[in-house]
Amino acid sequence: MDVSNNSMAGRMATRFRGFLPVIVDVETGGFDAERDALLEIAAITVGMDAHGFLYPQATAHAHVGPFPGANLDPRALEITGIDPDNPLRGALDERLALEHVFQAVRTAVRDHGCQRAILVGHNAAFDLGFINAAVRRTGNKRNPFHPFSCFDTATLGGLAYGQTVLGKAVQASGRAFDTREAHSAIYDAESTAMLFCDIVNRWRQLEMFERERVGQDVG
Repeated sequence: MDVSNNSMAGRMATRFRGFLPVIVDVETGGFDAERDALLEIAAITVGMDAHGFLYPQATAHAHVGPFPGANLDPRALEITGIDPDNPLRGALDERLALEHVFQAVRTAVRDHGCQRAILVGHNAAFDLGFINAAVRRTGNKRNPFHPFSCFDTATLGGLAYGQTVLGKAVQASGRAFDTREAHSAIYDAESTAMLFCDIVNRWRQLEMFERERVGQDVG
């Protein structure tokens, strides 16, 4: 994405202290990031319009083949509906899957003039834990994400709408949520991205209202 003509590129670079929010959802073979397989990754970057409002941009996605010796909990596979052995998944090994997603994120970070990406997730520590574990396993030296800081839409949803469950928070924001599509990395990432943008934009609206009320320049 070329944002050289986007007047908001500079504002995005300073809006979150030089971090570019990137919404991430992973699907896995369990809850243990060190032992259980990483099976799917989706990452969505965000942009900013001329009024300072955020919106979702491009999605990077990869199906991931279980690393050697990975645990696959049948209960987790039942929830996600993933068949790790299905050749139609087109799964990449972890190293290639990470690089595919990370390359897209690094490009967005550069184009927005930011210093690094910060992971946004629903119960974000879970997603960040699996990303970090895969980074360690593969020896990836170009991880664009901050290693421990993140934005959690479960917390933000509780603050903004009184809801911490993803589907309920999305619905409380006024958007539809299809439970039949849940536990797909792309769908959950898209839903989380809209929730995050809605919450940040709600704050932006309040900021603009306050500035107009006291007669300050909105710019």
